[in-house]
Amino acid sequence: MARPKTPILSREAIRRAALALIDRDGLDGLSMRKLAEELDVRAASLYSHYRTKEELLTAIAEEVTRDIEVSAFESGDWRRGLTAWARSYRGALVAHPNLLPVIAAGPGRREEALRRADAIHGGLVGAGWPPRYATMIGASTRYLVLGSATGSFARGFDDDVRVYRDRYPNLSQAHRLAEHAAEIDEDSFDLALSSFLDGLDTLYEKVRTEPGR
Repeated sequence: MARPKTPILSREAIRRAALALIDRDGLDGLSMRKLAEELDVRAASLYSHYRTKEELLTAIAEEVTRDIEVSAFESGDWRRGLTAWARSYRGALVAHPNLLPVIAAGPGRREEALRRADAIHGGLVGAGWPPRYATMIGASTRYLVLGSATGSFARGFDDDVRVYRDRYPNLSQAHRLAEHAAEIDEDSFDLALSSFLDGLDTLYEKVRTEPGR
């Protein structure tokens, strides 16, 4: 049987190729024309699967964030729920940093994102947080995760010791940060998250003893 002249496309194959393109060239490097070239098809072929680039990006964001963990909220332990959500959320963003602006824009109408938001808010309220606090905690956790995934603190320093020697005595070891960037960034996020949660522990006890509760 003769091979088809045009490669058989699937939505999954399109998403996979588009994400690889974004990972390699950034969001600005993705266009339907360029994606078609990568897949060796005509651009018109893509539009029968995704009507617009924005629709494609939404589908990619849904797939990348699908494994973000929110089921831990079902235990009734809000701290455990926030920890699992924050760490898995950051993991998804760090794996595909060029996609961060799409995900950071908010859930919009993305079904998976709205499902997670519902589970998080419901888990916090169910654990005893008033709805207003639950909203603010969800937002604050998101700020913490997005900030940690936006860029590497450790990789922001030059690895040439001469940049810091003599002129910046308190940064005498800054040239070594990039070498241990992944460890430093991960540990720094864990420190920020645990400190944030410790603060919420104190607030939780205060909120639960407020008059009218």
